[in-house]
Amino acid sequence: MQEPTFFILTALAEEPRHGYGVMRAVADLSDGRITLRAGTLYAALDRLAADGLLVVDREEAVDGRLRRYYRLTRHGVGALGAEVERLRTNADLAAARIRTAGNKGTAGPALGTA
Repeated sequence: MQEPTFFILTALAEEPRHGYGVMRAVADLSDGRITLRAGTLYAALDRLAADGLLVVDREEAVDGRLRRYYRLTRHGVGALGAEVERLRTNADLAAARIRTAGNKGTAGPALGTA
């Protein structure tokens, strides 16, 4: 799962949100690392809906414009949960390797340095 998809699903995990709300939540959740443009977001929302991970929860008119709210489906909750477990397993594996290398004194240069 791509990181933007992970954060879109995470943004919808608590409650249904409209597109702009999803954009803001993704930026907040990622500490500003991921900034979705409207075209990118709506293409992703359409793809995720086609994949059965989310659905349109409701629509409402605000200032003459239609605001569409999206929510996760059970399949979407399951996919997000599976990704969380995958990431957790990978992080645990990497942390164990780092600890082992540190204990052997063979860790080499610090992370982020050449």
